[in-house]
Amino acid sequence: MKILITGANGYLGKGVVKQLLNENYNVIATDFKDNFIDKRATIVIGDIFSMENPYQTLGEPDVLLHMAWRDGFVHGSENHINDLPNHMSFISKMIKGGIKQVAVMGSMHEVGFFEGSINENTPCNPQSLYGISKNALRRIVELECMNNNITFQWLRGFYIVGNTEDGCSIFSKIVQASKAGKKEFPFTQGLNQFDFLDYECFCERVASAVEQTEVTGIINICCGRPERLSDRVERFIKENGFDIKLKYGAFPDRPYDSKAIWGDDSKIQAIEKKKYNVNI
Repeated sequence: MKILITGANGYLGKGVVKQLLNENYNVIATDFKDNFIDKRATIVIGDIFSMENPYQTLGEPDVLLHMAWRDGFVHGSENHINDLPNHMSFISKMIKGGIKQVAVMGSMHEVGFFEGSINENTPCNPQSLYGISKNALRRIVELECMNNNITFQWLRGFYIVGNTEDGCSIFSKIVQASKAGKKEFPFTQGLNQFDFLDYECFCERVASAVEQTEVTGIINICCGRPERLSDRVERFIKENGFDIKLKYGAFPDRPYDSKAIWGDDSKIQAIEKKKYNVNI
C-alpha cells in the first residue's frame, strides 16, 4: 500500500512517516522542506496547493494522510480561514484523481468548550479560528468522500507530549527553555485536565488508523483519560531531568479551554486490538 503524507516535514508528520516506514509501508512524503523527513521515504518537495494534478504528481497513492496545516498552535491566526479553500481544493483534486482513502488530521479544538469524554457524536461548537476551520474542513471532506464512495477518516488529535525542541507545544517550549539555561518557566495555574498522549504512541495510533479501512469516520487519537495539566508538565520535567521550575499563575487560562476534556478511545482500541490480535 502506497501512503501519501502531506506536511511530512512537520513536528507530527515526520514521526508518522518514520512509523509507517518502520512497518514497511511505501511512503510518499511531501512538504516545502525535507530536513526532518526520513530519507527512506519517496520525497516530493513542493507546494501541494499549486499542483494542477496532485494525484499524478505525487505518485498516485492509495491513501492520502493530510497532515499539512499552517499556524496550528496560533489558534487566532487568519491563515486558518484563508487557507481553508486551498485544503478543500487539494483534497477534491486528489479524490477526482483517483484516491480511494482520505484521512485528515483533526483536533479536539473542533469541539469547543466541552466537559467530559468526546466521541464521534459529540456536538461541535468551535471557539477559535483554528477550530472553526478544522471543523469546516471535516464536514466538507466527509460530504465529498460520501458522494464519491471514498473511505473517510478524521483523526482527531488531543494533547501530544514530545521532548524535542522543534515543536510549538508547551512541552517543546520547556525543552527550548531548559536548553537555553532558564531556571523558570512561565505557566498558568495548570488546573485544567486534558487527554495527553506520548509522541511515539500518537505516531503509532495514526499509522494504525490509516492502515485499515474497517473503522472509519472520526477516530480519536488519544489515551482515553484526563490528567491535570500541572501534573503532566511536572512529570515531564522530572522524566527529562530538567533543572527548571514552573512559575504558576504567570499566564491566565485561555477562556475557550475546557476544564476537563478527554477522548473516547474505543475506536482506536478496536483498531489496535485487531492489528496486534491481543486484548489491550
